[in-house]
Amino acid sequence: MTVYATVDSPLGELLLVGEESATAFGGTALLSLSLPGQKGAARAGEGRRLAPEAFGEIAAQLRAYFAGELRSFSIEFAQGAGTDFQRRVWRAVEEIPYGRTVSYGRIAERVGAAGAGVRAVGTAIGRNPLLIVRPCHRVIGADGALRGYAGGLPSKERLLGLEGALVP
Repeated sequence: MTVYATVDSPLGELLLVGEESATAFGGTALLSLSLPGQKGAARAGEGRRLAPEAFGEIAAQLRAYFAGELRSFSIEFAQGAGTDFQRRVWRAVEEIPYGRTVSYGRIAERVGAAGAGVRAVGTAIGRNPLLIVRPCHRVIGADGALRGYAGGLPSKERLLGLEGALVP
């Protein structure tokens, strides 16, 4: 059964959508985590059941992250989302340490898509269904500038500021 819940955050109300399962991480495999106003985000309802209790552990980890007490998440992600290429890009994004940034070009090199593949990497990152926990906000332009973010550039800037990753 697909379930959802909302969690308050400094960025606004986050929408969590997941599949109920018997896991060690609160009984839910996360399908998506979206920010207010995010393009292409999942929606509440739509055949999903409201189940805040299913996201207890995930919500606790998000609160700890926003309080500056958590640097990496231990959350089960639902499998199957994305193409093979997108999943390779997302795995590379998951390897970016807390408080650090990496350019789109560097991610493209890591997944074997250097050169013209940078645009495809940007598209794959833009389709990341797990904002914050899969830290695509840590990917920036080669010149250090903040580039697109599905949750909006102000949210990206705020997340990087929280992590101490913004370069003056």
